[in-house]
Amino acid sequence: MSSLLLSPDHAGPAIPIRLVGPATREAVLAELGEGQRRWVEANDFRGKAGAALVVPDSDGAPALVLFGIGDAPAGPWDGFLFGKLPGLLPAGSYRLADAPARPDLAALSFALGAYRFDRYKETTPAAASLVVDETVDLARVRLVAEAVGLARDLVNTPANDLGPAELEMAIRTLADTHGAAVRSVVGDALIAENFPLVHAVGAASDREPRLVDMHWGRADAPKVTLVGKGVCYDTGGLDIKPSSAMALMKKDMGGAANVLGLAHMIMGARLDVRLRVIVPAVENSVSGRAFRTGDVYRSRKGLSVEIGNTDAEGRLILADALALADEEAPELLVDMATLTGAARVALGPDLPPFYSRDEDFAAAASEAADPLWRLPLWQPYAELLDSKIADINHISSGAFAGSITAALFLEKFVEQAKVWAHFDIYAWTPSARPGRPEGGEAQGIRALFSMLEDRYPPAEA
Repeated sequence: MSSLLLSPDHAGPAIPIRLVGPATREAVLAELGEGQRRWVEANDFRGKAGAALVVPDSDGAPALVLFGIGDAPAGPWDGFLFGKLPGLLPAGSYRLADAPARPDLAALSFALGAYRFDRYKETTPAAASLVVDETVDLARVRLVAEAVGLARDLVNTPANDLGPAELEMAIRTLADTHGAAVRSVVGDALIAENFPLVHAVGAASDREPRLVDMHWGRADAPKVTLVGKGVCYDTGGLDIKPSSAMALMKKDMGGAANVLGLAHMIMGARLDVRLRVIVPAVENSVSGRAFRTGDVYRSRKGLSVEIGNTDAEGRLILADALALADEEAPELLVDMATLTGAARVALGPDLPPFYSRDEDFAAAASEAADPLWRLPLWQPYAELLDSKIADINHISSGAFAGSITAALFLEKFVEQAKVWAHFDIYAWTPSARPGRPEGGEAQGIRALFSMLEDRYPPAEA
């Protein structure tokens, strides 16, 4: 795991990394030897954000590293900038000689920047490691890095190796790690146990649909339930996608991947909650058993749902899963899903919207290095989901507000939970950023974990 590239401050000698900006460059240079200053000048190192220069000693061995933080004043630069370092440094052990504004975030971004998905390709392991001082909660940083790595690995795995059964196995593996209990409802048993929408979406595939239900924690602790969309591949069904839109559909289980990453943090930190994780896992395929536009299904909650488009399958499986979760009236119910292109059009790939009517939750679910943006559950748009033949249509009758109307549809299936929040995430980094390699991504779960840590600290032993 990339988190193992972080070491405590007693790990031994390490090459210092100096933080340099245009305002501090001359002061740093004044501390160097004459030959080292000439080296810096020859390389025209000016402290540009994210640039690094290895400065040798008289024998040519690395003596220190200059790392650019740009024009930011002392402290508030983007902590994720340190995620560039693993790709810039030669083999060795390093430490930050100048304290960053947020040491924990600097260490985390280093670990996340070292992430590589190497299941199918031989790669050279990252050789640079970072020694962190005692101000860093190393155990927490490692836990978060592992959780993000888990989410990224699941999203990056292609659908031929990650179908509904394999996703269930990933959940069971996580459960075994933390001593959680897991139950699954598979195939036609979904009909018998009243999950008709999950069954309808997954029926066309020869990979059986399922609903996986995991429990952890003491029975009388506050109930926190996470629901994740687990569409392991989405062809669009009979309303089939064009090939360009299908290219990234292995990531359509990104909601499930993210709630599993969050669950790993919650259980690893031993937060005092009764955690429940529900993942409806399906493949939306095309066959004679496929559900059709215009079909009507009775949902678990009892609402009849008209199918407006088979390529809006995620909200259908979430509807049954949310109805199940809501039946025990949890204190907090969170769902995460790669749900709408409309969210990406509105906010782009890096800023996921979330929806909640609870003002305290909305205020708490925010962290500068894990961006989120609250959008409204605008009730006047609910009429766009009207159906002439059923209680509700699952998609809007118009072209506008697609993310909001999807959230309004899901809201119909939540009544008893004290707080409900819906996250419409992308779960993907289209082009590499510091600490965020191109590919599968965790979004929102670090902010949620921070909030849950504050609300539900571990019970005293």
